[in-house]
Amino acid sequence: MDIERIAQRAADAAAPYAATAPRERAAALVAVADALDEHAEELIGLAIDETGLTRPRLVGEVRRTSNQLRLFAEVIVDGAYLDARIDEADPDYIIGPRPDLRRALEPLGPVLNFAASNFPFAFSVAGGDTAAALAAGCPVVVKANPGHLRLSRRTAELVAGALAGAGMPDGVFQLVEGRQQGVDLLKDPRVRAGAFTGSTRVGRLLADIAAARPVPIPFYGELGSVNPVYVTAAAARAEPELLSGFLASVAGSAGQLCTKPGFLFVPADAELGPLPAEAVEHRLLNPGIGRAFEERRATVLGASGVTVLAEGAVRADADEERFATPTIVELPLADLLAQRETLLDECFGPLAIVVRYDRFEDLPAVHRELFPGNLTATLHATDADLPGLAELVTALADTSGRVLFGGWPTGASVTAAMQHGGPFPATTAEGTSVGTAAIVRFLRGVAYQSAPQALLPPPLRDDNPWNVPQRRGHAGLSHQWGALTGRH
Repeated sequence: MDIERIAQRAADAAAPYAATAPRERAAALVAVADALDEHAEELIGLAIDETGLTRPRLVGEVRRTSNQLRLFAEVIVDGAYLDARIDEADPDYIIGPRPDLRRALEPLGPVLNFAASNFPFAFSVAGGDTAAALAAGCPVVVKANPGHLRLSRRTAELVAGALAGAGMPDGVFQLVEGRQQGVDLLKDPRVRAGAFTGSTRVGRLLADIAAARPVPIPFYGELGSVNPVYVTAAAARAEPELLSGFLASVAGSAGQLCTKPGFLFVPADAELGPLPAEAVEHRLLNPGIGRAFEERRATVLGASGVTVLAEGAVRADADEERFATPTIVELPLADLLAQRETLLDECFGPLAIVVRYDRFEDLPAVHRELFPGNLTATLHATDADLPGLAELVTALADTSGRVLFGGWPTGASVTAAMQHGGPFPATTAEGTSVGTAAIVRFLRGVAYQSAPQALLPPPLRDDNPWNVPQRRGHAGLSHQWGALTGRH
């Protein structure tokens, strides 16, 4: 692949694409969504063959992918994401004369998106990072995941065709393959931001490359998360199906989800009931992931103090693909603390650990010590527990992007209020890769001072041709500061 040509095409597309009117750009995203839906059966067939994921899971994932494109189309037309602010010139401004100042968010430029293996649609070629960057007005280069190359190529053809048919500039969307091509593009000065979903090791390497450039760029990496779940004694008694729900969340998509609950903390004397007897075997995504799961599972099973609740199994076929059933073990909190270097790493696959604790009051400190950064944290409690939950909830919110009260963290609704990101090591930078707030990662603020109307970008003009929300600071208002407090 000609990396020089790819980078230059993306750079050449940046200015004209950023200048597209909101309705034109929104229509282009809808055209991409329509193309995915029209070819869904073809794409799902490729995905089943390459990833081993089930048809029901993939049908839902295509629906999620196309509809998040349509959701971003709504965001573009609405225009509030531009955060347009206009402060009128004010010679009597209370802290000195103020010039006319206008600020809005503008596209960063070409974005390099490293596609994920476990979501061949929703976090891949046309997935959330691509949708958010295109919505922001940034050209996108996707580095295909090697686990589903045929699907990636076909999806890229559909995306590029839909964008071209909608009149978008040449070079606004491109696909590259191969590790070195991805690294070379991440180092290229024409690339202005990176996005990644994958392992902590690879994500950290890429983040370091982005930070070490002569001109560093933002790198939004989603790396790893173990998503602890905490259960009070009252909740354990009130939820007889707790262990079954936990197993179902762990086993979904063979545990190959970044929101899989890896640890379930329950009282030492809690009766959790038996696990369901039936376990469905599921193929893991690729031989590399299968081997890593097999090794990790052996490490956990060999740890001191472990009791096996569901042993599960792993088998390999002639192509070195692994097929697994869920493994669930339990151990006392003291043994987890003693073996933290062995047991705390994320296990990508259908394995999880039940942890028995003695004192609920110890959990806030334990959580902060063991889990400094996660995508999610979950609390199962009853109304009677409410007076004693504040300290733990504060700890969960300090260290997690999403705090759940009941339920299970697998599944992240694509909506305005979703946060899918958390403190390191869950992500390399604060932000969300799911939901409409994801668009902000690919924008930067620019202020214009005393600029002629003809030279202002459309969101900041007085005639407001894009009809976006504008927050205006009128002259004279500074003399009223503090009036709302009732103390003046």
